[in-house]
Amino acid sequence: MPKVCVKHIDAFSSIPGKGNPAGVVLNGGDYTDEQMLAIAAAVGFNETSFVVSSNIADFRIRYFTPGHEMNLCGHATMGTVYALRMNGLLKQSDFTIETNAGVLPIHIHEENNQLLITMQQAKPQFQTFNGSKSEIAASIGLTEEDLHSQYPIVYGSTGIWTLIVPVKELASFHNMDPATKDFPGILKEMRRASVHPISFEVRDEGNDMHARHFSSPFSGTVEDAVTGTASGVMGAYYKTFVNEDMSLPTTFIVEQGHEMEKDGRVYVHVNGEHGNLEISISGTAVYVKDIEVEIE
Repeated sequence: MPKVCVKHIDAFSSIPGKGNPAGVVLNGGDYTDEQMLAIAAAVGFNETSFVVSSNIADFRIRYFTPGHEMNLCGHATMGTVYALRMNGLLKQSDFTIETNAGVLPIHIHEENNQLLITMQQAKPQFQTFNGSKSEIAASIGLTEEDLHSQYPIVYGSTGIWTLIVPVKELASFHNMDPATKDFPGILKEMRRASVHPISFEVRDEGNDMHARHFSSPFSGTVEDAVTGTASGVMGAYYKTFVNEDMSLPTTFIVEQGHEMEKDGRVYVHVNGEHGNLEISISGTAVYVKDIEVEIE
């Protein structure tokens, strides 16, 4: 059986064991689609990324959960870029990546002795959620009264669709107990979407929003520790539904992962104008170890 070297990189933190773990395979072009899925399943992280060649960008990244391929993944992008730089395979500070969500620009620079990676996201989109508020609340272990009635529950995407669920109080996040198997029956418009509860109450001073992220049951995972793409959606959501008149550009700090003891931060940059927003995210990453897996 061939052995595959997978880099374990924790994204959105500079502390190993915190943030969101990603597997990175630097020689992704050596493997078939079926092997990539098998590798991701063997690693068991929410996402494992594979670096392959591209005809339209500097390189292409493919993203796999243990269950299927994803169009885009923020934390795995951060992990991939960090692993490429760490291994001397990435010299330039500005480059493009090809993803299934399009070609996206990346910028990296050193700040406070850390590598800060900035990733452009796809144009934000929103779609109406017509399902039951009480059912979606129950599916994450809450009641409808725990939800923030002032702000809408909507599907949002900056590359990957998720359901944004505003929650009144930070305390509710400790009580969440997701029944992810119930999601497809509630999310009738987008059965494969994830669920992303958010709050405007935060744990750590200086941050702007708090979140958890519960995976689609089709992905083979339950919860994402710190979610880059969904954090990008949060920035667009705030400008669109919470404070339409706020001046741009602005940066939000999203905190996530505390309930899993994997807390991290995502810097969400919002620019452009209402109806034509530009979203990018920034974060750090850290190498943890090499993982060796065997596939048939």
